[in-house]
Formats: sequence, structure tokens, C-alpha cells
Amino acid sequence: MLASETMSTETKKALQGGEFLIRASNPQDIFIPEEFNEEQRMIAQTAVDFLAAEVWPNLERIDHQEEGLMQSILVKAGELGLLGISIPEEYGGFGKDFVTNMLVTEKTGAGHSYSVAMAAHTGIGTLPTLYYGNAEQKAKYIPKLSTGEWKACYCLTEPSSGSDANSGKTKATLTPDGKHYLINGQKMWITNGGFADIFTVFAKIVDPATGVEDENLSAFIVEKDFGGITLNPEEKKMGIKGSSTRQVFFNDCKVPVENLLSERQNGFKIAVNILNIGRIKLAGAALGGAKAVVDQSVKYANERIQFGKPISAFGAIRQKLADQATYCYVVESATYRCSYDMEQAIEALEAAGADHAKALLKGVEQYAAEAAILKVAGSECLDYVCDEGVQIYGGMGYSAESPVERAYRDSRINRIFEGTNEINRMLTVDMLLKRAMKGQLDLMGPAQVVAAELMGIPDPGSMPGTGADDSLLGDEKRMVANFKKAVLMVAGGAAQKLGLELAKHQETLMHIADMVIDTYLAESILLRALKLAEMKGAANVAEQIAMCQLYIHDAADRIHKYAKEAVNNFAEGDERQAMLMGAKRFSKNTNLNTAELRKVIAKKMIAEGKYCY
Repeated sequence: MLASETMSTETKKALQGGEFLIRASNPQDIFIPEEFNEEQRMIAQTAVDFLAAEVWPNLERIDHQEEGLMQSILVKAGELGLLGISIPEEYGGFGKDFVTNMLVTEKTGAGHSYSVAMAAHTGIGTLPTLYYGNAEQKAKYIPKLSTGEWKACYCLTEPSSGSDANSGKTKATLTPDGKHYLINGQKMWITNGGFADIFTVFAKIVDPATGVEDENLSAFIVEKDFGGITLNPEEKKMGIKGSSTRQVFFNDCKVPVENLLSERQNGFKIAVNILNIGRIKLAGAALGGAKAVVDQSVKYANERIQFGKPISAFGAIRQKLADQATYCYVVESATYRCSYDMEQAIEALEAAGADHAKALLKGVEQYAAEAAILKVAGSECLDYVCDEGVQIYGGMGYSAESPVERAYRDSRINRIFEGTNEINRMLTVDMLLKRAMKGQLDLMGPAQVVAAELMGIPDPGSMPGTGADDSLLGDEKRMVANFKKAVLMVAGGAAQKLGLELAKHQETLMHIADMVIDTYLAESILLRALKLAEMKGAANVAEQIAMCQLYIHDAADRIHKYAKEAVNNFAEGDERQAMLMGAKRFSKNTNLNTAELRKVIAKKMIAEGKYCY
């Protein structure tokens, strides 16, 4: 049970996927990390202790891919139950909820190459069988995957099919006796490929009589011992050097027909749904990595003496530390908000009679747009924090002897993993619009209201700085409400003007997506700050309030820029002028001394010598 489950049922009104754009949330409706219960904190500490004992002392050995080392660490993780947090107890796992699973993902995310191997095994390697396998398949494979006795990988990407996954050329042909499929093809960038025992392989089934292939992919559970599998040497990579990454070749690999996963031609759906889970989990892992770099940055800034005092005493360094911490805190707020919304959706579907696997997939799918948002936000947070970490270290940051050098190299892949950030930005808008077209999300009604508002006299009370709301973070509440209007104005205008052609205007989609991302993150930190202030008193969370103000005020400037560029892409004449005025109105912020806010945020971390939020 989550600590937040003590809330009354009246206050538990999670928004449906995408509804954050058209409905206000109550701070009491969300889950915040300060509410983790004792059991969850103990599990998290187990993950932290495991990294300290088995991973961090061995980073060099891991990066050199010492024979058998990664496999042995995965087995040790399995012995502690860290590979089976979300696996049902009947298959040897702990059967914990989605939020607890996300917490473990975050804590192990600081493990560099190890975290990649573990995430590939527990996520894309195991989940297709867990959620789509039949009873016999799950009974055969999941217990050994849960303990780490068998390691897993996921074979989707091919040389000619990356973002366009369904264009893969790997083929599966039924043998004349009807007992096996022969798989032939090539897969690349396969994480854990060098030591995996179980491969989830995506291929198109070919009719042996006609040679006609299916339109969509199918998925297969392939054991390495089936034969017909060869591997290229390990890829030489910029970062995550300890992660096994191979090309995998299938040459008449003989797979029993009973190892077809789910239904024929259901592979693309499996891939998409597993990626929804993978995206939000990547955000959690990136968050864990980012927090570790903030710890290192604060520690070094306190130890490095220049001009007779630690560099943490200087404003330029304090600004960097504050911005690192704020970005982490914002991403954390949004990640656990969404994770809890997903968990509530899963529980509601189970209560309505769905089995756990179907409930989980459906619950996560409902928040696919938010998962894409978080994948972008988490990976870009980690990149930013690592870059600033190197800068704080100065010359030492460029040395392979410093911890931030490895973090900097390892971070870069996350903007490519689980779909590039460009693809995820466009998917965010696409998924929101599709939910609207299906009648699951009323975007056009509120968009029309905003369009009408543009023609009227602005309501002074809706503008920050008016004093209309004297409550805590009153200006920030108005700003977030206006951010939503800006998104609806631009997205609605683009959809109306461009229609079905909008999908071809990728530059416009990217700007709209950036507005959506900043809006979701801004509201998430606002809700968290308000809830925390209610729990502990505003005076006791001054730093968190400062982070909320800092992020939202900076977001206003970004949203104005994104809105202006998007409008200039598609609008003309009076319509453009009206929308540009609306963009300025809906992104208005107040005058704040952000240098003072950053000092407040950094001061506490410097005193405690770590990321402490």
C-alpha cells in the first residue's frame, strides 16, 4: 500500500491521460516522494546499498567488460529480489506496485552501464513475456528471469528500421511439418546481446506457399540454445561502455511454434506498449543518475579551494548547483505524479475485473503522452546536470579520473534510447490529438474558449502580479493556468489551420511539444510544493517553494518563445497578430530576484554536502 492511500476517496481524482491541459488538479490528488512509506524506503535503501557494494567499486572493471562480471552482478541483484520487484509472487517476484517499481528504477539509475543492463533485462527483456505470454510461457521463463538465472534482451531494431520499427525485414517461415518457425534476419544495438539467454525477437511471418509476408510484426521468445544465432563483436561506444551491445544474426533459427508470443501480427502492439513503460522508467533511471551527479558536484564545490575559499561560496557556482537541483526536483515531481496516476488506473481496471497484465498495459497506455513527456524531460535533465557537473569540476571534469566524466559520456544515449527525443516530442502531440479525435479528451472545446478569450478584454485577475490571489504561490497558479491556455491556443490554431497536414509540420509539432512538456512539469512542481507546504508548513519548505518559483518563471520565457515560433510557422495576417498577443499575455510572469532564489536553494545543499531535496 502507498502511504498516500490514506487519503479519502473523495480527494483521489486522478486526471485521465492528457487531461492536465484542460482541468486543474488539486494538490491532494497527487502522490509526492515525501509520502513514500517505510517499506518503500527500505526497498530503495537496498538498491542503494547494492550499488555501493557491487557496482560503484567495480565501474572500471565493468567498463572493460570483464568476462562474466555483469552477469554475476545481475545474479546478485536477482538474489536480493531487485530483478523481480514488479513480478507477481507466483513467479518468484515481490509483486510490488508501479510506484515502488519506479522508485527502484530511480535508485539503480545511478549505476552507469549496470543500470542499462538491468533496465534492459527487467524491462524490455522480461515484460513482453510477463504481459503477453500465455500461462505455459510465463511459468517456463519468468521465474528464471526473476532470479537472474536467465538474462534477457530485446531484438527489435534493424539496420534499416529504427523509429519505423514495423518496417523490419527479419522473417519467420513455418516449417513444412508446422512445428517450428525458421527466423532469418539481422538485429542491431541489442543491449545484453552478448550474454543473453532469452531473446524477444520481432519478425514478419511469411506464407511459405506464396512468399507473402504479414503486414505487421509478430513476436517470438527465442532461447539462445535453439541455435542459428551468431553475434558480431561488441560495439565500440561513446559511453555505457560496460553495457553489452551486439548485432545479432538469425540464420534458420528454429523456434517452436508454441514460442510465438501473443497472437500473430501483434508484435508491433507489444513493442509500442512495452515502450510506453520503458519511457517513464527511463525518466526514473535518468533522475537517479542526475541526483548522483548533483551529489558529486556539491561535494567537489565544497572541497575545491580557490582564492582562499571553497568554490561553493561563489555565486556562479551556486547558480549552477541550484539549477541542477531544481531540474531534478521538477522531473522527480512529474515522474512520481504520473507513476501514481498510472497505478490508480491499473487498480481501477483490476477492480473492474481485468487481470493484472491487461490492467497494467491499459493503465500505462492511458498516460502514453505523459510517458513520452517524461522520457524527454528525464533524459534532458540528466544531460544538463552532467554538463554542468563537468563545468563545476573544471579541468578535473574532463579527466577520466573524475566521476562526472563517465557520467557525461554515459548520459548521452538516453536522448536516443526508447525512441529519440524528437520522435517522443512529436508522439506527445500526436497522442494527445488522437485521444481528442477518439472522444477521450476534449481539447477543441477548451481551445475554442481560449480563441474567444483572445478577442475579448483580458481578465485582470488572470494575470500574475495582480494580487487577485494572495494565497501561497498565487502568481504561479495563474501562470500555470495561462500556460495551458497558450498550449490550447497554439495547438488548436495549428490543428484548425493545417488539418491533416499538421503531421508534416514537424517544426511546429516540436514547439507545441516543448510547450506541453514545460506546462506538465510546471504544474507538477507547483502541486508538489503546495502539498508539501500543507504537510510541513510553508516556512519549513522555503527551498522547495523557491524551486517552484524559479522553474515556473523561467518556463514562462521559454513558453513565450516556443509559442511565438510556432505561430509564425503557420499563421498569417490578423490571426497571427492576435495569437502573438495571446502568446505574450499567456506567458506573462512577474519580476522576481532569481539570484536570491538560487542562493536559497544552493545554500541548503552546500551545508548538507549533497542533493538534499
